Amino acid sequence: MTAYDVARRLPAIPELRALCRALAALNVVLCPDSEHRYHGYSTTWASGEELASMYDGSGNEYSVVFTAAGAYVRGFDHESPMSPYATDDEEPWPGVLDTVPDVFRECVEEPAFSDDGRPNVTVCLWREHSDTAWRHGEIDFPDDDQDGADWLFALLTDRTPEAFRGWAEDYYEIQVDLDAVRHVYAGRPLTADVVTALNPATTLAVVADGVAATGYPIG
Repeated sequence: MTAYDVARRLPAIPELRALCRALAALNVVLCPDSEHRYHGYSTTWASGEELASMYDGSGNEYSVVFTAAGAYVRGFDHESPMSPYATDDEEPWPGVLDTVPDVFRECVEEPAFSDDGRPNVTVCLWREHSDTAWRHGEIDFPDDDQDGADWLFALLTDRTPEAFRGWAEDYYEIQVDLDAVRHVYAGRPLTADVVTALNPATTLAVVADGVAATGYPIG
């Protein structure tokens, strides 16, 4: 699966924003003591912009910037043959960024997504509010089609609570209550009971500020 497949499977912008907030809220509850969580969401990323993020701690990441124009998605698999670190000219792979519209050029050039001015990117998608589908560049992939999109965006393309539970149980090495995950995926306000079901070692009072920062509702 490449950026082309992800573009067909991502939901529309409002649904993607809600999913990203749910992922971030779940990460706050499951890992309340960490400042560097796997999934994050900032409602105050920049004026008029919000940021959903994923950092795996091993150099792989994605960013979803929600702007007044729409949404810009960037993924970076540092082991991909399409990484700027793996190319002869140390530039982004041809086609990945070439046709990004002007309304998202600031996202392309964002220093937080770059290394010494060079964008760290192997996958790029975008969608303006007037678009009916996600868009991407015309890309001549390596023989193995390896841009990292398949695993980077797995929880954004398989949007089931079961997929998150499987990932979380593997990542955190704990049992995760499926009904509690379903509650959060449905966007229902977070309650003390749901927090306890997800993580008996914490409380709603402890995680409330972190969850509120993601924009997810609290009961």
